[in-house]
Amino acid sequence: MRKTITKWLILTALFTYITAITIWAHGEASRHACQGIDVTIASTHRVDSVTIHGVKYELSKFSKKIEGTQLERINTKEIENYLRQLSNFENVECTLTTDGMLAVSVVPMIPEIRVFDKDKSYYINKDGKLIESKANFFVDVPVVCGNFSETFPAKSLLPVTRFIQNDPTLRQLVGMVEARNADNIILVPRIHGHVINFGDTTRLGEKRRALMTFYRKVIPYKGWEEYDTISVKFKGQIVATRRHKAPTVHGEAYEEEFDPDESTLQSDAFAGNFNEKTPQ
Repeated sequence: MRKTITKWLILTALFTYITAITIWAHGEASRHACQGIDVTIASTHRVDSVTIHGVKYELSKFSKKIEGTQLERINTKEIENYLRQLSNFENVECTLTTDGMLAVSVVPMIPEIRVFDKDKSYYINKDGKLIESKANFFVDVPVVCGNFSETFPAKSLLPVTRFIQNDPTLRQLVGMVEARNADNIILVPRIHGHVINFGDTTRLGEKRRALMTFYRKVIPYKGWEEYDTISVKFKGQIVATRRHKAPTVHGEAYEEEFDPDESTLQSDAFAGNFNEKTPQ
């Protein structure tokens, strides 16, 4: 009997304490105004500082004033719904702290590439989900341009952009990827001179080795601007198109044979044909 009474006394005390705290908090909220906005990011990604400034900028456009408003008049759910309408966040949670701050916790949508599609511009994440392109959420990621569609979405280029980003040499070399179609993916170097036709998204390692062979064996003698296009799209071939179009030559086409990468490729993995073509 004594234990039962003790338990009830403890429960009553806890209930009284919670009620008193609630009443006190309500009273404090009615007397105190919001002191500011504290944004935290549920990630350690490099875009955190950009996202924090972006969240604060978006809240500055919220239909109701936040800072300086009495805490009891701030509807945190309404603020959450406002931010969740933006494609830049996976989740948003808002709470009011005891020191009078609006605490905003966001899980950002992490962009993987920036897409220029006809007259539109947007980001996509690792799953291909579109993220609105906003200046206040700018992120430095690989750039892709092209005419994309449901049958040829920008997401289909992720294997190429990831391959470039994971390769230190290509990451320094390539400034942009241009998708003319699914079979003609063009790498545009940061240095003006020529472009590289990588074909489709298959055999990326083999194409990379062929390109490096061309740079090692041909470019030192021909120069960076001798060709306007270097194509490694075809298996066993490197095709280079001259920049300056020569007069029509009546005779046999010039063709030079060499092993494109004897140090890294097996003989049966690469035919080794190098075709130097001058379009007429």
